[in-house]
Amino acid sequence: MLLSCHDQHGLVAAVANFVVEHDGNIVHADQHLDVTGGEAVFFQRVEFELDGFGLGRDEIEPVFAPVAARFGMRVDVRFTDQLVPTAILASRQPHCLADLLVRWASEGLPCDLRVVISNHPDHAVLCEAVGVPYLYLPVTDDGKQETRVLEALDGHGAELVVLARYMRILSPRAIGAYPNQIINIHHSFLPAFAGANPYRQAHDRGVKLIGATAHYATDELDEGPIIDQETTRVSHRDDVEQMTRAGRDLETRVLARAVRAHLDHRILVYGRKTVVF
Repeated sequence: MLLSCHDQHGLVAAVANFVVEHDGNIVHADQHLDVTGGEAVFFQRVEFELDGFGLGRDEIEPVFAPVAARFGMRVDVRFTDQLVPTAILASRQPHCLADLLVRWASEGLPCDLRVVISNHPDHAVLCEAVGVPYLYLPVTDDGKQETRVLEALDGHGAELVVLARYMRILSPRAIGAYPNQIINIHHSFLPAFAGANPYRQAHDRGVKLIGATAHYATDELDEGPIIDQETTRVSHRDDVEQMTRAGRDLETRVLARAVRAHLDHRILVYGRKTVVF
């Protein structure tokens, strides 16, 4: 259960009592209090066993509803054995896609990977090798490529969309179809060097750190809630190509961590921020 509401007395006890009253066993619980502008917001993630629990899966939210209503909680109930239907969008660069596919094939990325969609034909053999359907949807003059992508995502039942260096800007229509369900990897330590060619921008500014940022995609380019970030040191001796090579290692790790956090139901979005348990 992922919970959020204004901070009030008795929140933790109410959630724990609900589980205990129905013969449940809490195996993990974490919480966070965010105070911004004088407003205190409570976040909690509670994981409990269903073995011996006195409610069926479809009964949990309705029975918990009076507790949620009393505190004004937003509640999201997830089940760890129900894998999230996932799609990956890619362009020509293979490093993030290849990393995700290897992790998935080796059971390090617990999702129901339905399809890889790309605007280039380059990765068909790679996807075939691990048994993932590959769909080539090139950018066309009629401007309907994104429509075809959205139709394919819907046809494959995708609930999570991962942009593995998908070098296309998604429209508000696409973003709106998957709110807080599109994870993008940006090759800089946002908010620095948003937009195109961040390694060139970093080199031109003579930075000593470069980074990568995974975030949920929103209508504002590279401004979505940040899920994960990482940096590495560079120096005046590194040219753009060397920075790019170092950055690619960061991109694969950061994207994989962000996707895993989403699949493990450890993320709560709050305004322009995330709480990642």
